[in-house]
Amino acid sequence: MIKIVSYNINGIRAASNKGLVDWISDNNPDIICFQEVKANVDQYDTQALEGLGYHFEWNSAEKKGYSGVATFSKKAPDQVVLGCGIEKYDSEGRILRTDFGDWTLLNCYFPSGSSGDLRQDFKMEFLDDFYNWILELKKERPKLIIVGDYNIAHTENDIHNPKSNKNTSGFKPEERDWMSKWLASGFVDAFRFVHPEKTEYSWWSYRSAARARNKGWRIDYQSVSENMKDLISNAGQYNDAVHSDHCPVFLEIDLAL
Repeated sequence: MIKIVSYNINGIRAASNKGLVDWISDNNPDIICFQEVKANVDQYDTQALEGLGYHFEWNSAEKKGYSGVATFSKKAPDQVVLGCGIEKYDSEGRILRTDFGDWTLLNCYFPSGSSGDLRQDFKMEFLDDFYNWILELKKERPKLIIVGDYNIAHTENDIHNPKSNKNTSGFKPEERDWMSKWLASGFVDAFRFVHPEKTEYSWWSYRSAARARNKGWRIDYQSVSENMKDLISNAGQYNDAVHSDHCPVFLEIDLAL
């Protein structure tokens, strides 16, 4: 059994200043996938995490202080692939693949469309291109776990106020339809697999004391390919961890590193 944690930390340096390393030490995941690290690897001192027994892989954006993903694991992966081979996404450091034996983990930071129409269009292009890329990857690596910040709340049970947000980026009908198509293509949402009706969130706005009032969204996911769904034992959100506007999400699954 291994525990995989996924965490949009909204800046790894800022999160570390808020006790991130101590939290990791206390919870001791086998793998932790960070999104939105907002740093190149030479801008962050990895020694504390390496001292806890982690190997790391890093995929930065070309733009300084923006996006980027990093994966820390107790065992070094057999293979590492940065990106998906599409330059406009890879230049933003959005995807990091690590292979462990016969299964593959993808650490992903999906684009946000909240800044305007151009980025919303970019997000929808990413969703279509990512979907098609995964269909091809599954032929080569059929055992897939795809974790990260998807920037989409799938159902009305994944957002505190679905009616007022029905046309908000992250809950638009076309984004929700994509999530339904995604799951129908051969993936399970691990949290919903374990907790079909439970309401928990993974992101809160910094405005209006949203987190204190638990007015949040569940936009961080662990998608597990159907051929491994019966290996899932638990999944959820660590709502008490406060290093970011997101909280960590976790998956416990009967796999070996």
